[in-house]
Amino acid sequence: MGTYLNRTPSSAGNEKTWTVSFWVKRAGISSTSSQFLFASDTNYSDYVWCRFCGTEVTGKADMLQVFMVEPNARESNVRTNRLFRDPSSWYHIVIRCDTTQSTAADRLRIYVNGVEQTSFDTASYLNQNDDNMNWNSNVPQIIGAQLSGGTSERFQNGYITNFVNIDGQSLAPTSFGETDSTTGEWKPKADLSGLTFGTNGFWLKYESAGNLGLDSSGNSNTYTVNNAGTGAQTVDTASNNFATLNPLNNPAGSTLSEGNCKATTTVSTGGKVVGTIGASNGKWYCEVKAGSTNNTSIGIVPTSTFDADTLGDNSDEYGYFLSDGNKYNNSTSSSYGSSYTSGDIIGVALDLDAGTLIFYKNGVSQGTAFSGISGEYTFGFSDTSGSNNITAEINFGNPSFTISSGNSDGAGFGNFEYAVPSGYYALCTKNLAEYG
Repeated sequence: MGTYLNRTPSSAGNEKTWTVSFWVKRAGISSTSSQFLFASDTNYSDYVWCRFCGTEVTGKADMLQVFMVEPNARESNVRTNRLFRDPSSWYHIVIRCDTTQSTAADRLRIYVNGVEQTSFDTASYLNQNDDNMNWNSNVPQIIGAQLSGGTSERFQNGYITNFVNIDGQSLAPTSFGETDSTTGEWKPKADLSGLTFGTNGFWLKYESAGNLGLDSSGNSNTYTVNNAGTGAQTVDTASNNFATLNPLNNPAGSTLSEGNCKATTTVSTGGKVVGTIGASNGKWYCEVKAGSTNNTSIGIVPTSTFDADTLGDNSDEYGYFLSDGNKYNNSTSSSYGSSYTSGDIIGVALDLDAGTLIFYKNGVSQGTAFSGISGEYTFGFSDTSGSNNITAEINFGNPSFTISSGNSDGAGFGNFEYAVPSGYYALCTKNLAEYG
């Protein structure tokens, strides 16, 4: 069961007019529906949900859908033609509900990254002044899951941040986000305290590790956190996007989990998994917690690579073997450093200005492994033989495993087990803008 938040308001607010705003980064593509919000009475007869559709919705996977039912069984079902299949980026989603509007299409409006969505696979709307869909009502309000009992339970698969509910107003996305004057990209507004949140309004920033459901609106509408694991809070946010493992560059079909920071490779292939973000210059660092067998290769691959071979089989791939400590390139193994084992943490320091690659075992440098490297690279790992599964976790600065010490890079970003080598940085958008 995944992590989710829930709250049951003591009284109902405005169920006709409201706005929801949140940022989401996908982990699973074309998988089971990924649920962002859900509210329902105890009979599950009147409800509202928002989700990315999964493969169980035949032919509709990866569409964005908002679905509402009110007491007279009237439905509003709006589902985009646009598909959302980018696991490397954050989407800002705004839902504006106002059933008082005379024009049907104005009763439910959806925006993504500040742009209104107007091309729909299906679009039906509630009648004017319809009420009681149960969002802002005194029934369970759930974020990150659809809890309607039994096998119909579905959870959010990915990251979610800066979740805002406005009770009683229909607001434009410019109330929550803005265009960056330098990059031209849509970004979150840092301060939303000037908004009027309404009776059941809230602002969840997910900043408190011990209380992820803390309401920052001033309303004290704090949510209860359920099933929060080690990696429930991460430094990967819509304001600073970190690399993760890429489910779209996963030809062996390895199983990704923990927000795409953990992978279990498959038998019969190398099971190579690689990052979503690469760089062609600058100095970059990550950590990999070694896998469950002695068949792990950790290192770097070009961002253009798409094959299931062992990392290091090709001339432009560079790996470090767990079993014997050898380095591996162009299908050639040679003596390098210490062997490592399950639970060891391997630091990978890539200098694309000097063209060098250094590996660290539990914070200790093994020396320069390779030189003369050029091109656009990202980090990754694989099985070395294809005969055994491995499970390993990568930390681009947003760890899925427990960090006992905690070290950021020189720019103050990331959370690593060991000290980041001087001049090296976590692979995230703010560092790329400054040092890439």
